[in-house]
Amino acid sequence: MRLLMLGGTEFVGRAVVEAALARGWDVTVFHRGRHEPPAGVRSLYGDRTAPDGLAALAGTEEEWDVVVDTWSAAPRVVRDSARLLADRARRYMYVSSCSVYAWPPAAGYDEDSPVVEDASADAEQTDYARDKRGGELAVLEAFGAERALLVRAGLILGPYENIGRLPWWLDRMARGGPVLAPGPRELPLQYVDVRDLAEWTLGAVEAGAEGAYNVISPSGHATMGALLDACVQVAGGPAAGSPAAGSPAAEGPAELRWTDPEVVLAAGIEPWIQLPVWVPPGSESYDAMHRADVSRAVRDGLRCRPVAETVADTWSWLQGIGGTAPQRPDRPVVGLDPSVEAKVLGG
Repeated sequence: MRLLMLGGTEFVGRAVVEAALARGWDVTVFHRGRHEPPAGVRSLYGDRTAPDGLAALAGTEEEWDVVVDTWSAAPRVVRDSARLLADRARRYMYVSSCSVYAWPPAAGYDEDSPVVEDASADAEQTDYARDKRGGELAVLEAFGAERALLVRAGLILGPYENIGRLPWWLDRMARGGPVLAPGPRELPLQYVDVRDLAEWTLGAVEAGAEGAYNVISPSGHATMGALLDACVQVAGGPAAGSPAAGSPAAEGPAELRWTDPEVVLAAGIEPWIQLPVWVPPGSESYDAMHRADVSRAVRDGLRCRPVAETVADTWSWLQGIGGTAPQRPDRPVVGLDPSVEAKVLGG
């Protein structure tokens, strides 16, 4: 298989490239040159937002079996790429998002649920949901439904994460001491390890899958307790590891202090942003983030590794790069101020 990866040097794109190389695929990575791609690929350089940014692609007569695109800003960028490649690639796989569903999605929403309105393939950047839906429309317009695969991901965790969610929890455990753990402990979570997302995507391409798929674990694949227990196990203080670079010295082993959602919210703490991954049960946000129907992807081969493996591998990756995770400039910095945490815990 010949893969053209648009991007491919960070997080999801990098995981897709590594999985393709492991399968023996021939991989071309089109990127801006800001980060080194994995060894074993051919690089083409360009900035998709620039007027002549696709010149390197336009100037080659190469053809590919599949294009994989993770773009999440102005849909017109996806439109331009898809139009250029429509006669030179058999299929186009776009990493979209479950954010494309009309808000608020009902618990158990599936691929046929209503999507946001007013999205356009020709749009400049607007908001995340419409940008992703516009990207889907761009692919469908250029490739048609039978040659398009829309991977609607939810929460993505694992090595190479440049959003900061799991890295923040790991760094917090490395600092040690009492940790504000938002309850309930048994709260079901829904996420996907970036490597499982990549493997499913390539397998779906090989199988000729088409259309939209919600690609995240079944709800309850892990719980908030299982996630934070795994973080404590690998990073929770002197007995488990060493503090990440730039973190304060460990304050003794991390100790989870499970706290009722009502107490967390009453303190003015913002779910998802200040306490990454967590949203309170019973809320619209919880149904949207952790209760999607993923039976179609599971039917077509989605397999999700244990949360302990995702956490341990992410910690190993963090330590291997010096302890500080990369941060996408277009995403908010996540995490809870230690003084707020101490106040809630009565410190």
